[in-house]
Amino acid sequence: MNNLASHFLLDPDVTFLNHGSFGAAPRPVFEQYQTWQRQLEHQPVAFLEPTRGYSAWLREAREVVAGYLGAQADDLVGVTNATMGLNIVAQSLPLAAGDEILTTDHEYPALDKTWAFVTRRTGARIARVQVPIPLVSEQAFTEALLAGITERTRVIFLSHITSATALRFPIERIISEARARGIWTVIDGAHAPGHIPLELDRLGADFYAGNCHKWMMSPKGAAFLHVRPEWQMMLNPLVISHGWTEDRDAPGAVGIYGNTPFIDAMEMQGTRDPSAFLTVPEAIRFSAEHDWDGVRQHCAEMVTATAARVSALTGLAPLSSIAFRAPQMASKPLPPCDPRWLHQALMDQYNIEIPVFRWQDHVVARISVQGYNTQAQMDYLIEALTTLLTLAPEPEHPFASH
Repeated sequence: MNNLASHFLLDPDVTFLNHGSFGAAPRPVFEQYQTWQRQLEHQPVAFLEPTRGYSAWLREAREVVAGYLGAQADDLVGVTNATMGLNIVAQSLPLAAGDEILTTDHEYPALDKTWAFVTRRTGARIARVQVPIPLVSEQAFTEALLAGITERTRVIFLSHITSATALRFPIERIISEARARGIWTVIDGAHAPGHIPLELDRLGADFYAGNCHKWMMSPKGAAFLHVRPEWQMMLNPLVISHGWTEDRDAPGAVGIYGNTPFIDAMEMQGTRDPSAFLTVPEAIRFSAEHDWDGVRQHCAEMVTATAARVSALTGLAPLSSIAFRAPQMASKPLPPCDPRWLHQALMDQYNIEIPVFRWQDHVVARISVQGYNTQAQMDYLIEALTTLLTLAPEPEHPFASH
């Protein structure tokens, strides 16, 4: 497999093992992004007026993105990031005092705060399930979630791939069971598009938000929100602007810019630069041109081998079996130490960009591998950890028991 580092704009002096945080756009994708931005600045009025280009260009991009994700273009709308898409959902659901949002102890902190905000406003409550660790069984995961459902459960909120722990949750059976019980499923797919195969219509979640700027490799500021048709009129945009109409939920209502009322309300939110989302088709084209199925497989093999070497170095068990780990990411428990010190030492002494943090009672390093990474970089990480873990200071505060 040929290394693709020359196609990316990353600093060659940095061993970049943190694609999972913000992604990285290939050079031709970024150039297409700049072309869109130059077109916007060349004639802003013609670009941004919905009837002169803006709406049609966004529709074309949605059609390509929807085809890639196994969805219908009218069920999917571009947003800035997955957190924004999930906020649209969370802040629109008609929850009331006593309703429950069932989730897990692995969710992204920003979304934990989103649901806390919603419960403070509505009187609903969060019920949190502890996922069995190590995660080695779909049945164990599903049974843990099902055991948390009560007669008050209105929403099940799950990551598809978790951020801190890099686990791939087997969500399919939970989604099916939730629909049978009349419970909304809200899925945080921030790390999934371009990372694992996605067929959104087949998956059947009520609401699914995913980033394009991570593993799909678009510029920053491109993501999507996918909503089943029966719930689209229940959602309100975070900003009410020209695309919203009072009769949007009337039978047979159409959008004022030639789209559905759902699409127009979400897309038309004042002056903004849509260039990142308009560039997603170019990112899809780039991945197809460079056999990204093969790239993903090669990266997954490097992650698996490197994760095994970290486990051998530390003597600590992994958080899951390979089947339930993100293919191109692995979060590896490390011996008790000050994670801030280790993170900074890896950067200062070795120029390795990799997140090291505390999650529950673990110190964790999360390894992300993309097509620009090499086996030599994996070896270099092991060399650095071998040295630094013997020097790392003790944590400032003892870990609480799990």
